[in-house]
Amino acid sequence: MHSPLTFTAHARTMMQERRIQEDWIMSAVEHPDKTEEREADETHYLKKIPGAGGKILRVIVNPSVSPARVVTMFFDRRVQP
Repeated sequence: MHSPLTFTAHARTMMQERRIQEDWIMSAVEHPDKTEEREADETHYLKKIPGAGGKILRVIVNPSVSPARVVTMFFDRRVQP
């Protein structure tokens, strides 16, 4: 994805609460290790983040709006690094 991103208020709150850096989110979206197309309005980007101890960051984006919108993100413990 090479278009600009916006963030929901929820996403901004989760970034602070979960101590997730914006550059990690951008890296996951621009250079994911894996993508998962869920529904028409939901794409999941997964990326191993070395700066977070190698945890897998899952970023959920709504690509059906312009610009695409980050809905939420979290370190996904279900996915093995």
